[in-house]
Amino acid sequence: MKGNWKLLLVGLVAFMFVLTACASDTVDEGNGGSDSGTDSGSDSSGDSTENVNVDIFQFKVEFKDQFEELVQMYMDENEGVNLSVQTVGGGSDYAASLKAQMASGNEPVIFNIGGPTELDEYREYLTDLSDTEAASLALDGTLNGVEEDGAVYGLPFALEGYGLIYNKEVFDAVGIDASTLTTFDALEAAFKQIDEQKDELGLEAVVALPASELWVMGNHLANHYIAPEFNNDILTAFEADSISFEYADQMKRMLDLQNEYSVQPVLSLDYSMQVEQLFSTGKVAVIQQGNWIYPTVEQMDEDFAQNGIGMIPMPFEGEYEDHLPVGVPQYWVVNQNASDEEIQAAKDFLDWMYTSDTGKDFVLDEFKFIPAYDGYDASRIADPLSQDVYSYSVDGKTIGWTFMGTPVGWNEDVLATEFQKYLAGDTTFDEALEVAKESWASSRQ
Repeated sequence: MKGNWKLLLVGLVAFMFVLTACASDTVDEGNGGSDSGTDSGSDSSGDSTENVNVDIFQFKVEFKDQFEELVQMYMDENEGVNLSVQTVGGGSDYAASLKAQMASGNEPVIFNIGGPTELDEYREYLTDLSDTEAASLALDGTLNGVEEDGAVYGLPFALEGYGLIYNKEVFDAVGIDASTLTTFDALEAAFKQIDEQKDELGLEAVVALPASELWVMGNHLANHYIAPEFNNDILTAFEADSISFEYADQMKRMLDLQNEYSVQPVLSLDYSMQVEQLFSTGKVAVIQQGNWIYPTVEQMDEDFAQNGIGMIPMPFEGEYEDHLPVGVPQYWVVNQNASDEEIQAAKDFLDWMYTSDTGKDFVLDEFKFIPAYDGYDASRIADPLSQDVYSYSVDGKTIGWTFMGTPVGWNEDVLATEFQKYLAGDTTFDEALEVAKESWASSRQ
């Protein structure tokens, strides 16, 4: 009897083993013959995104929190994709940081460039994005400078504009109509009027000029008086062998005016101090900035952001009086040195951000962007700064962003650095311009 039980037990074990093997074969066949039971993570298009890591190196500090929130939402919907974001900007030099990142060998999959100059500089890294849905929807003119021979190497962030952002309550208190400040004489008279009443208005100064930020002077202020020399065309600037500073007197007057009425010392002021510590708290009445500051101001004081601020152009005496500089601030690009899976995952994410319902809602409502793509309801542009930019754009009263077509590093490393020396009293304005002229000509030989 005992022997029979042993035989029965052995037979039962053998039978169970056969069943297990059969079940295993069935599972393998259902997974395409794979010996792994791990979820493939494939997306709806059938492209595998299993364990794809995409590093994003981006410059826009103003939407850092909102962008990271959107990135997390995308990962929640696409479990096989891991996106990591590193934001470098504001008080840090993004261009220098990107160069260091590339030199370190830790190249990001997605990063930002600023136009034809940086397109030329980073050409060896760039993937053709013309097969993306976003590229097909980009508004006319927004791909200028990143498109060559039918290939699109960058996707625009958004449209942006910059000028003088002002505190409406202060202007109302002293009886100034911002729309009338289209000339230097009118703006200077307004600054003087506010300055005479700054104590009773609770102001530290009329203006906060963040002269430690090279981009504020070298890119934006200078562009307002350089772009007209190149007919507001970025490619004309990119192809120019020299610069004459045709409107140098106006450029100097704008820089001097801000410096005269600014919180001092201007060379110690940075972006954060200008926007957060001084303007958003009502300690200065005017700053030179763009619509990208809105999320920051809103976080500091929502009511002030929604109801208390507006934007006007810096003065220009001539054809472009009462014109606002409007352009594409940066482009998203994808590193062609990444793997095929990483490149596809990067394209999928960028498409989703600008074309999905979720992404489009974020672009309008959270990023506070002025869309650079078709398919958006422009009436949903909510914040007053972006509304001002959009209004100038619709009216055709814009100045081009040619600073992204100047020689590599010229705006900040040369022109703005010379401006800093000028503000410190270490050189004259004419001498600063001569250095900048020679640098431009040398770089274009």
